[in-house]
Amino acid sequence: MATVKAKYLGGLRVECTHLQSGTTIITDAPTDNNGKGEAFSPTDLCSTSLAACAMTIMGIYAQNNGIDLTGTDIEITKKMAAEPRRIAEIDVIFNFPANGYTEKEKKILERVAHTCPVHLSLHPDVKQNIVFNWQ
Repeated sequence: MATVKAKYLGGLRVECTHLQSGTTIITDAPTDNNGKGEAFSPTDLCSTSLAACAMTIMGIYAQNNGIDLTGTDIEITKKMAAEPRRIAEIDVIFNFPANGYTEKEKKILERVAHTCPVHLSLHPDVKQNIVFNWQ
């Protein structure tokens, strides 16, 4: 069974519907590739998925071990390459709140982040720069 159903709306826009929840998102081509840049581009979603997946995997570990990661901010920067046009590099910066994390917790959470399915699915040519800023 499908996970997502998508429909091309014209004008370089695609409406994507998550079938289980009914949630929809619109993608738009970026301004540097003939689009209006009025929504996430597909490559923005890919880059964002890396950060969200790593945060989710850390969240699962944290939830199961009594660690509170609430309030963690994430900054994502995508860098494109040409010929062929593709994602060349993704910078993900996790800024954790001052919750008194132990050195052991920090080390485990950092290791867990690198086991997320998106991290493991991206082509090895996509440079993934993941930074953990602990308060």
